[in-house]
Amino acid sequence: MSTNRTPILEIRNLKTYFDTAHGEVKAVNGIDLKIYEGETLGIVGESGCGKSVTSLSIMGLLPKPMASIKEGHIYLGEKDLTKLQEKQMRKIRGNEIAMIFQEPMTSLNPVFTIGQQLSEPLKQHTKLGKKEIRERMIDMLNLVGIPRAEAIIDEYPHQLSGGMRQRVMISLAMLCKPKLLIADEPTTALDVTIQAQILELMKKLKAETQMGILLITHDLGVVAEVCDRVVVMYAGQVVEDTDINRLFDSPQHPYTRGLLKSMPKHNARKSLLNAISGSVPTPNELPVGCTFAPRCPNAFDKCWAKRPSLFDLGNQLSRCWLHEKEDAEVVSHANEAVARD
Repeated sequence: MSTNRTPILEIRNLKTYFDTAHGEVKAVNGIDLKIYEGETLGIVGESGCGKSVTSLSIMGLLPKPMASIKEGHIYLGEKDLTKLQEKQMRKIRGNEIAMIFQEPMTSLNPVFTIGQQLSEPLKQHTKLGKKEIRERMIDMLNLVGIPRAEAIIDEYPHQLSGGMRQRVMISLAMLCKPKLLIADEPTTALDVTIQAQILELMKKLKAETQMGILLITHDLGVVAEVCDRVVVMYAGQVVEDTDINRLFDSPQHPYTRGLLKSMPKHNARKSLLNAISGSVPTPNELPVGCTFAPRCPNAFDKCWAKRPSLFDLGNQLSRCWLHEKEDAEVVSHANEAVARD
């Protein structure tokens, strides 16, 4: 799967491991992905598949010394973020790359006003004066649809609703007009109406600024709403990488198909939802072959013996031995036809 465009962010063979009392835990185990200008890339998968660790690796916010990047590169343009010191990363965080964290309740400091927290990235990354900073903050709060912006900046997080706090988090991330916005479960714990407003807001901001968005979620409904391309992760690896239409019309990996089948259907009155049997393996107890083999309805001998690499299916990548089997069957049928002729 190739393109001539230059990515804003490119990850190559990223391996992020945790040192624990039970040994080395391979939370992210060799992933590759690219994000382009004006594109929303979704990362989906069950809890524990490595989505959030990937985002923390990009931001340089891994809990050290327990976690570290053992191998691989993260390129922001020409800069390799894995080679930068903390001082250099501080200049990039909130400026070139910004992040909306999962929990607005805990991400905002309860003892500082909204204005005090919003002003921090502007003080750090710009040379604006006090009056200009206040104007920029009010403009951004208005942009994300917060009423009474002039009053809100002097209030504390506990005085705002969950939806308002999440909008504050988005405005905080957007203040310095980043090239890349990472949104980690940005609509978790919000009601459906507020969720729709937040997603619509993200689409609007992307259209206006042409930034790239990395959206981390487990909700395929959210993916269908806002994403252009999707990466499906399982047990620390990418198992499928495709555009949004192919994901829903022609999923290639058995895990992706399982996720789609588990989505509730409109107008379907059933007592039970479809579910993928078993659970994601713990990163320190990965099976020898394909990590999905213990849960896969299509697994055969090779799946248990050897881990597959990503197969390039044109505009789709899939990590499954079934594609090799399919290719072998196609070649075999072709040879039989030639022999008959």
